[in-house]
Amino acid sequence: MAAPGRGAPPRGCDTGSPRGGAAGGGWKRHIIKKLNQRDRSDAMFQEVIVRYTSLLEKTAMANRFLPRCRFPVLDSVSALLLHNNELKKTTGELAYDVVQLQQQLKSRECVLEEQCSRMAAEQRRLMEVQAEQRRLLDRAAVVQEGNRALKGEYDSLLERHQLTEQSFREEKLQGCKLVEELIQRKEKAAVRMNSHNERRSRARQASLQRDLLSARPTSVNLDVSGSGSCDPPSSPPSRPSALESRSHNPTGGRHRSASATSPRILSSIKELFERRRRGHSVCSEDQDLCRPIRICVAARVPARALHVLEAHEQGINAVRFSRTSDLLATGGTDRVIKLWDVRAGLLLHRNTLDGSTEGLTSIDFDATGLRVLAASYDKSALLWQLDDSVPKLTLTGHSRTVTAARFRFSGQQVVTGSADRTLKLWDLHRAACVDTMPVVSHCSDLVCAENCIISGHFDSKIRVWDARVASCTLELPVQGKVTSLDLCWDLHQLLSCCRDDCLQLLDVRWSHARMCFRAEGFKCGSDRTKAVFSPEGGFAAAGSADGVVYIWNVSSGKLEARLTDRHSGSVSSLSWSSSGDNVVSVDRRGRAVLWSDI
Repeated sequence: MAAPGRGAPPRGCDTGSPRGGAAGGGWKRHIIKKLNQRDRSDAMFQEVIVRYTSLLEKTAMANRFLPRCRFPVLDSVSALLLHNNELKKTTGELAYDVVQLQQQLKSRECVLEEQCSRMAAEQRRLMEVQAEQRRLLDRAAVVQEGNRALKGEYDSLLERHQLTEQSFREEKLQGCKLVEELIQRKEKAAVRMNSHNERRSRARQASLQRDLLSARPTSVNLDVSGSGSCDPPSSPPSRPSALESRSHNPTGGRHRSASATSPRILSSIKELFERRRRGHSVCSEDQDLCRPIRICVAARVPARALHVLEAHEQGINAVRFSRTSDLLATGGTDRVIKLWDVRAGLLLHRNTLDGSTEGLTSIDFDATGLRVLAASYDKSALLWQLDDSVPKLTLTGHSRTVTAARFRFSGQQVVTGSADRTLKLWDLHRAACVDTMPVVSHCSDLVCAENCIISGHFDSKIRVWDARVASCTLELPVQGKVTSLDLCWDLHQLLSCCRDDCLQLLDVRWSHARMCFRAEGFKCGSDRTKAVFSPEGGFAAAGSADGVVYIWNVSSGKLEARLTDRHSGSVSSLSWSSSGDNVVSVDRRGRAVLWSDI
């Protein structure tokens, strides 16, 4: 098929019509007309032109490689087929592009929908956050208003506190002045009372001397052989002078003045010699009476349990015999002290002393055995009379648990040690602290000698204090945290129990350790485990965490006895009677056991 313009009429033109044939070139005009129309609307055939141009280029390229053919119709057919294939290929590519674009459009629409949903969720969240912000702002405004009100109250309270503190300081100063004035008045009153008593005593002695001198001297013949007969005087002699009376009746002679039988003089002498001068003592008359004490020459090692009883409802922390060995005191976490009479191998309940608000840590008897001193977890020490269940004195001043309280030898002073790292010396006359000795470590136990105080501490040191100047004079290192101390009767040997499961014997005079007592199975059960000497100092005893009581020989260091099968808990404390006959052990479960060798 020939291209237009090369002599071939276009398809659809009637070449055989007479009008066309007569004209001889009507088809040309038709083509020109169509071209003109094309030119007037060039955009309609732009794609055809492009396709036609491409077809011409491909045809020219094919003509270069293919041999020339005499049949131009075949060439046109080949060109059309090639063009048709090219169109199909282009159409397929365009269809593939359309499909891809549609898929991309769908994916973009999905992404857009997801973004729209996320935007809606974020908008809802933004609205919630804005609502929460408004609520928090309202709450902050309320809190700020409350803070302003509280600040106003605080300022007023601070001002009141300052005024109160200032008035407290003034009252404290005034109280100190009043106390000083009261002390001065008491001192003056004591001086006046002493001078008055002294004048009365001198007046009584002078009156007694005058009565003796003014009495009628009568010679009485005393029968030395004890017959009891005496010869009355035959005639009353003249009254000699005092000097003559003394010369005729020398001391130690057989003749004495009969004036000594005068009822008045006898009553004066009786009153003079029965009167006791006590000074400022607060002790009762019974406390000055001497009570019999059994002296232990050689203690016997206990072998069996005489009496086992549940002494307290809770654990027992302390036990102590009195000096007479017939009275025992136990105290523990149930806040009471129980007194027991030791009779015929039994512990018989005698009395209960209460008044402490918390558990008790230590117990001590005074020298007369009529007063009991105890240390308590309630930061105080309490003093009882045996016949009164209410404390006579309560010594307060420590800031933490009072771990030990002991009478000094005078009986009118008490020493306490506490977990607040202080030792305090108390005067029982005034029920007041007279000295405070600070220390760098927790005090676990203490003992008293004549002029010194010995304390054990958790920093593995034993300190010796001079009670006269209230200062530390010596520090003795030991092998572990000290739980208890006990001083031998000779005041030279000191027994300490430590948390390293060892009892250590120290010589206070030479400041060195003499011996350590250890045993297989012995274990210090707590920070309050107590170890004791026997009365004569020949044995040392301590309780173990497994409920066994161990007894060592001080001279040889050997283990003498193991007392077993009576305690079900850790043995906390021991006490050895002054007579040396009995040992009492107590444990953390409230049980007390009386041991003896009988």
